[in-house]
Amino acid sequence: MMRTRPLKVALLGCGVVGSEVARIMTTHADDLAQRIGAPIELAGVAVRRPSKVREGIDPSLVTTDATALVKRGDIDVVVEVIGGIEPARTLITTAFEHGASVVSANKALLAQDGAALHAAAEQHGKDLYYEAAVAGAIPLIRPLRESLAGDKVNRVLGIVNGTTNFILDKMDSTGAGYQEALDEATALGYAEADPTADVEGFDAAAKAAILAGIAFHSRVRLDDVYREGMTEVTASDFASAKNMGCTIKLLAICERAEDGGSVTARVHPAMIPLTHPLASVRGAYNAVFVESDASGQLMFYGPGAGGAPTASAVLGDLVAVCRNRLSGATGPGESAYAALPVSPMGDVVTRYHISLDVADKPGVLAQVATVFAEHGVSIDTVRQQGKDGEASLVVVTHRASDASLSGTVEALRKLDTVRGVASIMRVEGE
Repeated sequence: MMRTRPLKVALLGCGVVGSEVARIMTTHADDLAQRIGAPIELAGVAVRRPSKVREGIDPSLVTTDATALVKRGDIDVVVEVIGGIEPARTLITTAFEHGASVVSANKALLAQDGAALHAAAEQHGKDLYYEAAVAGAIPLIRPLRESLAGDKVNRVLGIVNGTTNFILDKMDSTGAGYQEALDEATALGYAEADPTADVEGFDAAAKAAILAGIAFHSRVRLDDVYREGMTEVTASDFASAKNMGCTIKLLAICERAEDGGSVTARVHPAMIPLTHPLASVRGAYNAVFVESDASGQLMFYGPGAGGAPTASAVLGDLVAVCRNRLSGATGPGESAYAALPVSPMGDVVTRYHISLDVADKPGVLAQVATVFAEHGVSIDTVRQQGKDGEASLVVVTHRASDASLSGTVEALRKLDTVRGVASIMRVEGE
């Protein structure tokens, strides 16, 4: 039997995502009530600019006092979509203290202070759900946290930022340079006026921290994630990738060490074979590839950003939290029992593609090969092209640690015959 008294929802933020959350709550009210077992009521909307007209939202619900809203005591669920660290952190903990569960899309806050927020939720017996914090509409957090709870996840490899994937896909398909592709992404609304968070990997790194923590039952913070942006990727890099049967993606990679004693989390551009499922992810779409012991290889694919897709994930969490509220239960909280340490990037082992500018004369290849050998880095293939006393030398290694490769490159720079290191890129997905 359906309860007639509604569950009250406070919405913090009414921008692109928040306005879609409010719209869906209104237009799908009857269906949501049937799925939950009780109607839900939008009880207040906290915004910074109350004078702005918000279609479909009763102006009497709008307030600039977010703190007073979450302190009301009659609020069942707070939906936080304002982003950033503060005041979001204080508002979320205040909501717990005053009896509300929380649904958040705040990847930056969860990557930085997820453990503290989970502890606050547990202390007050409330839920903290955040499916929308990673990969927009794609169901990913709940499958990792619940569906794969009986499995052992070994690797999470994914494209988790639509802006960067659009730019790299455009460079790959049209031969455009980075700036040209970025300008198009900005014109189409895929890139912000300041794209730093996306193109320098900060956004993807926050998502990698969240994914690694859930996948490996260990606490992984944003500071633990190695981050490398994609602004230095060139059309020449794509040409080299195509010669190897690869393309280039900005990847978030979370891995369990082979001995099981540690984990790594990193974000950087990488070449991946065209045969890998992630290579076919085009435009602004996201996709995450999960590898585990029992289920093998799983791929999650879909729109990773945007108002409606992200709101879909928020509403999914809202339904789950409201159901828990009615039953007097809470869903799964933080699982960090494994407490695996995060290894530094220097310990990461992968293949590398190195492009060198060298003198076009006898003995250069032998000198370069000697440096690789002295640092314990095995060469897989070499390709050399020369003209008018200058040449390019492309070396693809077998698997090597980041530390050993760094030592190799430092030694190469000291050779008189090496004019410069044009590019270094990891090769993943093999």
